[in-house]
Amino acid sequence: MDTKVKELFLNRQAIIATMHKKELVIAPILEKELGISVTIPVNFNTDLFGTFTNEVERAGDQLQAAQKKVEKALKQSNVSIGISSEGSFGPHPFVPYLPYNRELVLLVDQEQELEIVGYIANSNTNYAQKVIKTVEEAYEFAISIGFPTHGVIVKTNPSTRNVDEMVKGITDVNHLHHVLHNLFSKSPDSLYIETDMRALYNPTRMKNIELATIDLVSKISSLCPKCSTPGFEVIKSKKGLECEYCGCQTEIVRSYIYECKKCNYQEEEHYPNGKEYADPAQCPLCNP
Repeated sequence: MDTKVKELFLNRQAIIATMHKKELVIAPILEKELGISVTIPVNFNTDLFGTFTNEVERAGDQLQAAQKKVEKALKQSNVSIGISSEGSFGPHPFVPYLPYNRELVLLVDQEQELEIVGYIANSNTNYAQKVIKTVEEAYEFAISIGFPTHGVIVKTNPSTRNVDEMVKGITDVNHLHHVLHNLFSKSPDSLYIETDMRALYNPTRMKNIELATIDLVSKISSLCPKCSTPGFEVIKSKKGLECEYCGCQTEIVRSYIYECKKCNYQEEEHYPNGKEYADPAQCPLCNP
Protein backbone atom coordinates (compact mmCIF):
# COMPACT_ATOMS: atom_id res chain seq x y z
CA MET A 1 0.00 0.00 0.00
CA ASP A 2 1.29 3.47 -0.94
CA THR A 3 2.61 5.64 1.90
CA LYS A 4 0.17 8.40 0.92
CA VAL A 5 -2.78 6.05 1.38
CA LYS A 6 -1.52 4.83 4.75
CA GLU A 7 -1.15 8.42 5.93
CA LEU A 8 -4.78 9.14 5.04
CA PHE A 9 -6.26 6.15 6.87
CA LEU A 10 -3.85 4.88 9.53
CA ASN A 11 -5.37 4.63 13.04
CA ARG A 12 -8.67 6.22 12.01
CA GLN A 13 -12.05 4.88 13.14
CA ALA A 14 -14.61 3.53 10.67
CA ILE A 15 -18.11 2.13 10.99
CA ILE A 16 -19.65 -0.68 8.90
CA ALA A 17 -23.38 -0.31 8.30
CA THR A 18 -24.48 -3.92 8.68
CA MET A 19 -26.68 -6.21 10.74
CA HIS A 20 -25.82 -9.37 8.82
CA LYS A 21 -22.23 -10.06 9.96
CA LYS A 22 -20.57 -8.63 6.85
CA GLU A 23 -17.85 -7.21 9.08
CA LEU A 24 -16.48 -10.76 9.31
CA VAL A 25 -15.04 -10.46 5.80
CA ILE A 26 -14.87 -6.68 5.31
CA ALA A 27 -13.17 -5.60 8.53
CA PRO A 28 -10.05 -7.84 8.47
CA ILE A 29 -9.13 -6.68 4.96
CA LEU A 30 -9.62 -2.97 5.61
CA GLU A 31 -7.93 -3.09 9.00
CA LYS A 32 -4.90 -4.86 7.54
CA GLU A 33 -4.57 -2.85 4.32
CA LEU A 34 -5.65 0.62 5.48
CA GLY A 35 -4.77 0.50 9.17
CA ILE A 36 -8.24 1.61 10.23
CA SER A 37 -10.19 0.36 13.25
CA VAL A 38 -13.69 -0.88 12.48
CA THR A 39 -16.82 -0.80 14.66
CA ILE A 40 -20.43 -1.86 14.11
CA PRO A 41 -23.41 0.39 14.93
CA VAL A 42 -25.64 -0.79 17.77
CA ASN A 43 -29.19 -1.89 16.85
CA PHE A 44 -28.68 -0.88 13.22
CA ASN A 45 -31.53 -2.09 10.99
CA THR A 46 -30.44 -2.33 7.35
CA ASP A 47 -33.80 -3.89 6.43
CA LEU A 48 -35.14 -0.32 6.39
CA PHE A 49 -33.28 0.11 3.10
CA GLY A 50 -34.72 -2.97 1.41
CA THR A 51 -35.11 -6.73 1.83
CA PHE A 52 -34.56 -9.57 -0.63
CA THR A 53 -38.02 -10.89 0.23
CA ASN A 54 -39.61 -7.55 -0.73
CA GLU A 55 -41.43 -6.66 2.48
CA VAL A 56 -39.44 -3.45 2.09
CA GLU A 57 -38.50 -2.25 -1.38
CA ARG A 58 -34.91 -1.22 -1.89
CA ALA A 59 -34.19 2.47 -1.37
CA GLY A 60 -33.16 3.43 -4.90
CA ASP A 61 -30.68 1.44 -6.96
CA GLN A 62 -27.91 -0.74 -5.55
CA LEU A 63 -25.42 2.08 -5.00
CA GLN A 64 -28.04 4.48 -3.63
CA ALA A 65 -29.12 1.90 -1.05
CA ALA A 66 -25.50 1.48 0.05
CA GLN A 67 -25.10 5.26 0.28
CA LYS A 68 -28.19 5.57 2.47
CA LYS A 69 -26.88 2.89 4.83
CA VAL A 70 -23.57 4.74 5.23
CA GLU A 71 -25.33 8.07 5.71
CA LYS A 72 -27.47 6.70 8.53
CA ALA A 73 -24.56 4.89 10.21
CA LEU A 74 -22.39 8.02 10.15
CA LYS A 75 -25.18 10.15 11.60
CA GLN A 76 -25.42 7.95 14.68
CA SER A 77 -21.64 7.76 15.21
CA ASN A 78 -18.75 10.14 15.82
CA VAL A 79 -16.53 8.83 13.01
CA SER A 80 -15.98 10.14 9.50
CA ILE A 81 -15.45 6.88 7.59
CA GLY A 82 -18.50 4.79 6.74
CA ILE A 83 -18.62 1.46 4.92
CA SER A 84 -21.54 -0.53 3.56
CA SER A 85 -22.29 -3.40 1.23
CA GLU A 86 -25.18 -4.09 -1.11
CA GLY A 87 -25.90 -7.09 -3.32
CA SER A 88 -28.19 -7.87 -6.21
CA PHE A 89 -29.20 -11.18 -7.78
CA GLY A 90 -30.80 -12.24 -11.03
CA PRO A 91 -30.13 -13.99 -14.34
CA HIS A 92 -26.70 -13.71 -15.95
CA PRO A 93 -26.73 -10.83 -18.51
CA PHE A 94 -25.38 -13.05 -21.31
CA VAL A 95 -26.35 -16.56 -20.17
CA PRO A 96 -29.89 -16.11 -18.78
CA TYR A 97 -30.19 -19.62 -17.33
CA LEU A 98 -27.25 -18.96 -14.99
CA PRO A 99 -27.79 -17.04 -11.71
CA TYR A 100 -25.73 -13.89 -11.24
CA ASN A 101 -24.51 -12.00 -8.17
CA ARG A 102 -23.30 -8.40 -8.25
CA GLU A 103 -21.79 -7.11 -5.01
CA LEU A 104 -20.51 -3.69 -4.11
CA VAL A 105 -18.67 -2.43 -1.05
CA LEU A 106 -18.76 1.33 -0.53
CA LEU A 107 -16.35 3.46 1.50
CA VAL A 108 -17.25 7.07 2.28
CA ASP A 109 -14.65 9.32 3.90
CA GLN A 110 -16.30 12.58 4.92
CA GLU A 111 -13.03 14.09 6.09
CA GLN A 112 -11.32 13.56 2.72
CA GLU A 113 -14.54 13.97 0.70
CA LEU A 114 -14.07 10.56 -0.88
CA GLU A 115 -16.54 7.95 -2.11
CA ILE A 116 -14.95 4.79 -3.52
CA VAL A 117 -16.72 1.58 -4.55
CA GLY A 118 -15.42 -1.95 -4.97
CA TYR A 119 -17.32 -4.37 -7.20
CA ILE A 120 -17.49 -8.04 -8.04
CA ALA A 121 -19.94 -9.70 -10.42
CA ASN A 122 -20.02 -13.40 -11.22
CA SER A 123 -22.16 -16.52 -11.38
CA ASN A 124 -20.67 -18.01 -8.22
CA THR A 125 -23.94 -17.99 -6.31
CA ASN A 126 -26.52 -20.51 -5.14
CA TYR A 127 -29.36 -18.05 -5.83
CA ALA A 128 -32.44 -20.18 -6.61
CA GLN A 129 -36.12 -20.62 -5.87
CA LYS A 130 -38.83 -23.21 -6.46
CA VAL A 131 -42.55 -23.85 -6.01
CA ILE A 132 -42.92 -27.07 -4.01
CA LYS A 133 -45.88 -29.33 -3.35
CA THR A 134 -44.36 -31.81 -0.91
CA VAL A 135 -41.98 -31.88 2.03
CA GLU A 136 -39.68 -34.13 -0.01
CA GLU A 137 -39.39 -31.51 -2.75
CA ALA A 138 -38.45 -28.94 -0.13
CA TYR A 139 -35.68 -31.17 1.23
CA GLU A 140 -34.35 -31.87 -2.27
CA PHE A 141 -34.20 -28.15 -3.02
CA ALA A 142 -32.53 -27.37 0.30
CA ILE A 143 -29.79 -29.95 -0.23
CA SER A 144 -29.20 -28.72 -3.80
CA ILE A 145 -28.35 -25.18 -2.61
CA GLY A 146 -26.01 -26.20 0.20
CA PHE A 147 -28.33 -26.53 3.18
CA PRO A 148 -27.75 -26.43 6.13
CA THR A 149 -24.58 -24.30 5.79
CA HIS A 150 -26.67 -22.10 3.49
CA GLY A 151 -30.05 -20.98 4.79
CA VAL A 152 -33.43 -21.12 3.08
CA ILE A 153 -36.65 -19.13 3.21
CA VAL A 154 -40.11 -20.66 2.93
CA LYS A 155 -43.19 -18.63 1.93
CA THR A 156 -46.81 -19.43 1.21
CA ASN A 157 -46.40 -17.97 -2.28
CA PRO A 158 -43.76 -16.05 -4.28
CA SER A 159 -45.39 -12.63 -4.06
CA THR A 160 -46.41 -12.45 -0.40
CA ARG A 161 -45.00 -9.63 1.70
CA ASN A 162 -46.81 -10.76 4.82
CA VAL A 163 -44.26 -11.67 7.49
CA ASP A 164 -46.75 -14.18 8.92
CA GLU A 165 -46.60 -16.10 5.64
CA MET A 166 -42.83 -16.54 5.46
CA VAL A 167 -39.97 -17.81 7.60
CA LYS A 168 -36.37 -16.77 7.00
CA GLY A 169 -33.01 -17.99 8.21
CA ILE A 170 -33.79 -21.71 8.26
CA THR A 171 -30.54 -23.64 8.79
CA ASP A 172 -31.71 -26.72 10.67
CA VAL A 173 -33.61 -29.79 9.46
CA ASN A 174 -35.98 -29.82 12.43
CA HIS A 175 -36.73 -26.13 11.97
CA LEU A 176 -37.37 -26.68 8.27
CA HIS A 177 -39.73 -29.56 9.01
CA HIS A 178 -41.67 -27.45 11.53
CA VAL A 179 -41.94 -24.51 9.12
CA LEU A 180 -43.14 -26.70 6.26
CA HIS A 181 -45.80 -28.30 8.47
CA ASN A 182 -47.00 -24.90 9.64
CA LEU A 183 -47.08 -23.18 6.25
CA PHE A 184 -48.63 -26.14 4.42
CA SER A 185 -51.54 -25.78 6.86
CA LYS A 186 -52.00 -22.23 5.52
CA SER A 187 -51.33 -23.08 1.87
CA PRO A 188 -52.08 -26.80 1.31
CA ASP A 189 -51.52 -26.88 -2.46
CA SER A 190 -48.01 -25.46 -2.65
CA LEU A 191 -45.30 -23.40 -0.98
CA TYR A 192 -42.40 -21.34 -2.26
CA ILE A 193 -38.84 -22.06 -1.11
CA GLU A 194 -35.81 -19.94 -1.93
CA THR A 195 -32.23 -19.36 -0.91
CA ASP A 196 -31.69 -16.93 1.94
CA MET A 197 -29.34 -14.42 0.34
CA ARG A 198 -28.57 -12.48 3.51
CA ALA A 199 -24.83 -12.65 4.09
CA LEU A 200 -24.88 -14.35 7.48
CA TYR A 201 -26.94 -17.21 6.03
CA ASN A 202 -25.01 -17.49 2.77
CA PRO A 203 -21.26 -18.26 2.85
CA THR A 204 -21.08 -18.19 -0.94
CA ARG A 205 -22.34 -14.63 -1.02
CA MET A 206 -20.03 -13.72 1.86
CA LYS A 207 -17.10 -14.79 -0.32
CA ASN A 208 -18.19 -12.38 -3.06
CA ILE A 209 -18.46 -9.56 -0.51
CA GLU A 210 -14.88 -10.36 0.44
CA LEU A 211 -13.83 -10.14 -3.23
CA ALA A 212 -15.62 -6.79 -3.61
CA THR A 213 -13.73 -5.54 -0.54
CA ILE A 214 -10.44 -6.58 -2.15
CA ASP A 215 -11.45 -4.63 -5.27
CA LEU A 216 -12.26 -1.63 -3.05
CA VAL A 217 -8.76 -1.73 -1.55
CA SER A 218 -7.27 -1.95 -5.04
CA LYS A 219 -9.14 1.18 -6.09
CA ILE A 220 -8.21 3.04 -2.91
CA SER A 221 -4.55 2.26 -3.60
CA SER A 222 -4.82 3.71 -7.13
CA LEU A 223 -3.77 7.36 -6.74
CA CYS A 224 -4.42 10.24 -9.10
CA PRO A 225 -1.14 11.10 -10.91
CA LYS A 226 -1.97 14.80 -10.58
CA CYS A 227 -3.31 15.29 -7.02
CA SER A 228 -2.57 11.91 -5.35
CA THR A 229 -6.19 11.37 -4.31
CA PRO A 230 -7.18 7.68 -3.85
CA GLY A 231 -9.74 6.16 -6.18
CA PHE A 232 -8.23 6.93 -9.58
CA GLU A 233 -10.30 4.40 -11.51
CA VAL A 234 -11.76 3.39 -14.84
CA ILE A 235 -14.89 5.34 -15.77
CA LYS A 236 -15.17 4.27 -19.40
CA SER A 237 -13.81 1.72 -21.84
CA LYS A 238 -13.26 2.18 -25.57
CA LYS A 239 -13.77 -0.77 -27.87
CA GLY A 240 -12.24 -1.16 -31.31
CA LEU A 241 -9.03 -3.16 -30.94
CA GLU A 242 -7.93 -3.81 -34.53
CA CYS A 243 -7.79 -7.28 -36.03
CA GLU A 244 -4.23 -8.50 -36.45
CA TYR A 245 -5.01 -9.90 -39.93
CA CYS A 246 -7.30 -7.39 -41.67
CA GLY A 247 -7.22 -4.28 -39.46
CA CYS A 248 -10.98 -4.26 -38.92
CA GLN A 249 -12.13 -2.88 -35.57
CA THR A 250 -13.48 -5.49 -33.17
CA GLU A 251 -15.59 -5.39 -30.02
CA ILE A 252 -12.46 -5.97 -27.91
CA VAL A 253 -11.51 -3.13 -25.55
CA ARG A 254 -8.77 -0.89 -26.97
CA SER A 255 -8.32 1.45 -24.01
CA TYR A 256 -9.58 2.49 -20.58
CA ILE A 257 -10.27 6.03 -19.42
CA TYR A 258 -9.31 6.74 -15.79
CA GLU A 259 -10.63 9.75 -13.87
CA CYS A 260 -9.93 11.34 -10.50
CA LYS A 261 -13.02 11.90 -8.37
CA LYS A 262 -11.58 15.05 -6.83
CA CYS A 263 -9.73 17.04 -9.53
CA ASN A 264 -11.34 15.34 -12.58
CA TYR A 265 -7.96 14.65 -14.18
CA GLN A 266 -8.26 11.96 -16.88
CA GLU A 267 -5.78 9.55 -18.37
CA GLU A 268 -6.16 6.96 -21.13
CA GLU A 269 -4.53 3.54 -20.84
CA HIS A 270 -4.04 1.92 -24.24
CA TYR A 271 -4.05 -1.85 -24.73
CA PRO A 272 -5.01 -2.69 -21.12
CA ASN A 273 -5.04 -6.41 -21.89
CA GLY A 274 -1.43 -6.31 -23.08
CA LYS A 275 -2.29 -6.93 -26.74
CA GLU A 276 -2.08 -4.36 -29.54
CA TYR A 277 -4.14 -6.45 -31.95
CA ALA A 278 -7.13 -8.75 -31.72
CA ASP A 279 -7.10 -12.40 -32.71
CA PRO A 280 -8.76 -12.86 -36.15
CA ALA A 281 -11.09 -15.38 -34.49
CA GLN A 282 -12.66 -12.40 -32.67
CA CYS A 283 -12.97 -10.29 -35.82
CA PRO A 284 -16.47 -9.75 -37.29
CA LEU A 285 -15.00 -9.70 -40.82
CA CYS A 286 -12.55 -12.62 -40.59
CA ASN A 287 -14.88 -14.75 -38.48
CA PRO A 288 -18.42 -13.50 -39.12
